[in-house]
Amino acid sequence: MGKRLSWTTLAGLVTSGMVSLPLSAAPPEPLPADQLDWQPWGSDRPEGALCRGRYVMPGYRLPVPADEKIASEADSADYGADGETILAGEVVLRRSDAQLEAPRVRVPGTRETAFAEGPLALRDRGILVRGESAELSLNSDAASIDNAHYVAHEQRLRGDAQRLARLEDGRYRLTEASFTTCDPGDNTWRLVGNDILLDRETGVGTARHARLEVARVPVFYWPWLRFPIDERRQTGFLWPMLGISLDSLDYAQPFYWNIAPNRDATITPRWITDRGLLMGGEYRYLYEDNAGQIEGAYLANDDGGSDDDRYDEPQRFEGEDRWYVDYRHAGRFDARTRYRLRYGAASDGRYFDDFGTTFGEQETSNLPRLAQIDHRGDVWQLQARAQGFQRLEEPLLDREKPFYRLPSLTANARWSQDSGFYQQWRSNLTYFWRDVDEAELPDNPRFDREAAVGTRLHLAPAAGWRFDETWGHLEPRVEWLATAYELDYGNRETDRDTTLTRSVPVSTLDAGLAFERELDLGGRGYRQTLEPRMNYAYVPARDQSEFPDFDTAERAFSWNQLWSPYRFSGSDRVGDLNRLSFGVDSRLLEDASGRQRLALGIGQALYFEDRNIDMAGDPDTLPSESRDEDYYRATRDRSPIVTRLDWQMTDHWRSRWQWLYDDDRERTESASLAVQYRADAGHVLNLGYRWQLEGFDPGLEDEDVLTYNREEYDLSFAWKASRQVDLIGRVLYDNTNDRALEQLAGVQWNDCCYGLQLVWREWVDDRDTANTIEDDYVDRGVFLRFVFKGLGGVGGEADSYFEQAIPGYRATAF
Repeated sequence: MGKRLSWTTLAGLVTSGMVSLPLSAAPPEPLPADQLDWQPWGSDRPEGALCRGRYVMPGYRLPVPADEKIASEADSADYGADGETILAGEVVLRRSDAQLEAPRVRVPGTRETAFAEGPLALRDRGILVRGESAELSLNSDAASIDNAHYVAHEQRLRGDAQRLARLEDGRYRLTEASFTTCDPGDNTWRLVGNDILLDRETGVGTARHARLEVARVPVFYWPWLRFPIDERRQTGFLWPMLGISLDSLDYAQPFYWNIAPNRDATITPRWITDRGLLMGGEYRYLYEDNAGQIEGAYLANDDGGSDDDRYDEPQRFEGEDRWYVDYRHAGRFDARTRYRLRYGAASDGRYFDDFGTTFGEQETSNLPRLAQIDHRGDVWQLQARAQGFQRLEEPLLDREKPFYRLPSLTANARWSQDSGFYQQWRSNLTYFWRDVDEAELPDNPRFDREAAVGTRLHLAPAAGWRFDETWGHLEPRVEWLATAYELDYGNRETDRDTTLTRSVPVSTLDAGLAFERELDLGGRGYRQTLEPRMNYAYVPARDQSEFPDFDTAERAFSWNQLWSPYRFSGSDRVGDLNRLSFGVDSRLLEDASGRQRLALGIGQALYFEDRNIDMAGDPDTLPSESRDEDYYRATRDRSPIVTRLDWQMTDHWRSRWQWLYDDDRERTESASLAVQYRADAGHVLNLGYRWQLEGFDPGLEDEDVLTYNREEYDLSFAWKASRQVDLIGRVLYDNTNDRALEQLAGVQWNDCCYGLQLVWREWVDDRDTANTIEDDYVDRGVFLRFVFKGLGGVGGEADSYFEQAIPGYRATAF
């Protein structure tokens, strides 16, 4: 991977000491909570509530008057000769949804304006404003209040202003004012501005000469700022992101464009001091029957970056244009017919290594390309697709380039009769292509085969009978795999056949019994089952040595492979097999609910013939005895013993275990153990162990095959220390090579008005060559995200990565 940068909130801190005059705005000190309609939670506090209370608007003191008239109530009233009226005592005026409460109100004879002396309270549709004095229009909603303190109940906004004016159009203008979503008495953050305008109809606020204060300390200044005051999306600048490393500065300034309710875009200029200006963008759209997005970035004339010892040629791309694009679209023509489109491309295989994607710059190994239509009928399932992907490796050799399917047509169907008989049809026609110079591939038989492109037709009709009762089942089945190729070797000189066919019958017989008994454990009723099962499969060997390898890999052995006749994925190879599998399952079910508490299974397979067919496809030749593991896998007369356990120990503890033991060589081939604790409060603890014999998975690419026995320990946890605090951590340890593959530690603080995510991560990057550790390097980073609720935030989201790294954890939404 490329250079790692520590994303921080420092983007605004660097400017905080550079401005003096605009920072002089001084709103009045806030009122105590009991004067702001604030009610602390009591025993009725909702589960998970982060705030200490809520704003509750009391009922109006006067009923709404008819015909937009003004209703009033006062202890006394005096009338002057010129028609002036002075109301005193507990004065209450109401017009429509607006209500004024004050000790003294003066109304001139014109009856157009009222002057109130405070302390006063003005209420209007979920808004409370308190102040020292006010001037109110009696013909409109306009009002002006001095030394004001305001609350917007639904938006949880509060603030203070030297002067607050409600304009005739319903907007609020605040002078020398503050704005925050924190609880009363909480000064974690506030926005202060000389001139703030709040528009509740559009959900937008603007501020001039605004500063952000954290704990009353100025940390950011804007000459002009536009911000949301509710959940509606708004056009404007998002918080910048700043990355700092020892030899470069990385600054990104996203701009969000709310084009329409169903369309938006984000444009992100990004300046990297040792590379140049990278322009990025994303456009999204959503319609009733389809949705999609396109994203990408472009850097003209890469400056090459700073020296980096992770690559032999660290400045290889100096002077080149760097870019990527990724388009995704999905929709439906009707309820049964859906389609998907995807196109991804990058200028080179190291683009994401150098410029990253998400938290920790997770590995992006390829960019998919797809056009697909699916139709699902009652009997037939049809699919047409064109598919490929760009493999992101640098350099990318011709023999490593992936095949494209241009196109691939699939038609599958199934028919069933009440007697238990069924028929099945599977078929696929695909043209495989890749952009290589066939003559430049290495000169050996393997690459003669891999030089081929062409068409493959694969038909797989099947018939069977299923007898299924509560006490057992029996299912004989016959499938015929017929495959035909039309191949082209391009410029490569070869005498290999271009027209090939293969027909292979696949016969299986599957049978099982189910026994049950009632069981009482600890005073609770259970049902225990005992389910023996046998499966016989016969697949004869067919010569496939001339066949290409478009999409096939040999499967690693597992519990599921005990019962499957297919030794390979894909259709280019059909493995010969003469095997009898047998095993037994036992389950423990809660009698009342049927919930499974325990499942234990053990099984093994007996082979009556060697398995000659491997990826070479020769039915007459076994692997060389010098390749000990390959030869042993092909000639062993029985499989490893497979044992699996799934145990729900309590409502909070669960464990899973799988063990493959070779009783002939007396060794473990593969073992995995996972123990998980999940509490109702949200705590998660995962303990994992994995052992895998060298070469256990025969389907891996050469560069992915480990040259050692893998033994790894995995510990991860998420602890909800309180409503606000999540502590997370992970250690993935490679015991074979005595090193930590990943270490992660972080804290998430989710408070009423802000959220904080601080994570340290260190990990090993293998440079896409898992078969050697000599070129591995350790990378690390500190990642900070800070969200001011109601205003925005700084830093990239890492929630999805946490949920992947810590199974069972659900990140707190800020």
